[in-house]
Amino acid sequence: MASESGGSIDAMGQFKLTTAFGEPGASVYFTQSNVMMLVACVLILGTLVIGMRRRAMVPGRLQSLAELAYTGVLGMCENTIGHGGRKFFPFVFTLFAFILLGNLLGVFPLFFTFTSHIAVTLALTVLVFVMTTVVGIWMHGFHFFSYFVPQGVPKVLLPLLVPIEILSYLSRLISLSVRLFANMMAGHVMLEVFGAFVVMLGAAGLVGWLPAAVSLGVNVLLIGFEFLVAVLQAYVFAILTCIYLHDAVHLH
Repeated sequence: MASESGGSIDAMGQFKLTTAFGEPGASVYFTQSNVMMLVACVLILGTLVIGMRRRAMVPGRLQSLAELAYTGVLGMCENTIGHGGRKFFPFVFTLFAFILLGNLLGVFPLFFTFTSHIAVTLALTVLVFVMTTVVGIWMHGFHFFSYFVPQGVPKVLLPLLVPIEILSYLSRLISLSVRLFANMMAGHVMLEVFGAFVVMLGAAGLVGWLPAAVSLGVNVLLIGFEFLVAVLQAYVFAILTCIYLHDAVHLH
């Protein structure tokens, strides 16, 4: 968490990485971000394994959660990617669940939002970018590069439009990673700022109690909004991955 001292607010301090597990962790630079990634993986696997263990006709809460996530992402793959979308379901579901847990866990105190670091979101984006490019080349061979040549355009304009199409394709690396990273970072900065206002104004005595209460109310609303953003950003990342896979499969 960020620190507040001397009347100043260090809203960015909460994103600082620190090594975990003492000397063994420091030797491989194993940080709290890596710890939270492992926690997210354990929770995902635990939810799926334990939730689907009984396979009851009338599902309980955990089974309902697992089934809802499974059917929701499966439907997204089939509807967005189109024919053959089911084969990409494991990849998209893993991305969605990993990002969703990374976003949600960071809302709770003493936890760390690993999706608030550009290194993590960029790594996930590179994975998606490489995956979609490999799928396109594997399915279409060199014909995949016709994707960068707009149909029905006069040939005289191709030297201008082809570089634009290539830049647009490469810009996915920036747009997909920055969107997730920026949204998660901005939300936690706002939470830190208004949380610090509560402490600072409350310490001012009776005069500061009312504005402190307002700041606390805003912070409560922001926490609810952060849960919404956490789910929405995981969905956006997954749906854009499906769209990119659709383009690679169908060259549209």
